[in-house]
Amino acid sequence: MPELNFEVRGAEIAPFTATPTLIFKLHIANIALSQEPIYSILLRCQIQIAAPHRRYGPSAQARLLEVFGTPERWQTTLHPLLWTQVSLVVPQFSEQTLIDLPILCTYDLDVVSTKYFNALEEGNIPLTFLFSGTIFYENQEGNLQIQQIPWSQEASFSLLVTLWQEMIASYYPQSSWLRLRKDVLDQLQQYKAKHGFPSWEEALGHLLQASNEEVRS
Repeated sequence: MPELNFEVRGAEIAPFTATPTLIFKLHIANIALSQEPIYSILLRCQIQIAAPHRRYGPSAQARLLEVFGTPERWQTTLHPLLWTQVSLVVPQFSEQTLIDLPILCTYDLDVVSTKYFNALEEGNIPLTFLFSGTIFYENQEGNLQIQQIPWSQEASFSLLVTLWQEMIASYYPQSSWLRLRKDVLDQLQQYKAKHGFPSWEEALGHLLQASNEEVRS
């Protein structure tokens, strides 16, 4: 029966997509001695951010306050984060194949994984890919067989922070995305119109300035 080995060999930004998308290059090899032909694989993949597997400077620690709390608590709060889960069909192959694993990304800063990515300025993002699913293959007698992928199958990969930043910058140049409740947006719009601010940035900047002056007084 097949014995699969998974390896993530690279990542790149998907061109000409409606939403930010990263493509991971996934290598799958059947390392079993019998080398049965693989008809297809219904593959499921969960991607986790292995947050404890890298170091964080003071700037990143401050920006990760919402995610892990204050640094003195990180011994208990710094843990892996779920990024996403995807499914895809792997086409027929014999010994090995290299496929694209597309991951749709968001710049919604209410999402914990996005908060984490946005907090990093340099280095790598440690990722763990956890695989499961169903293998359809042909045995030595030529019969169709079905086998489950064991939950122990996983692969590690270090995603460059600069690649994430480049992708986000290409979709949201010199800007960030902020989601507000409808009633809060209505109040902000009224404030913007009342004071004659030409942009949302100026309205928010004026509110922040007033808040800082109130704190100092």
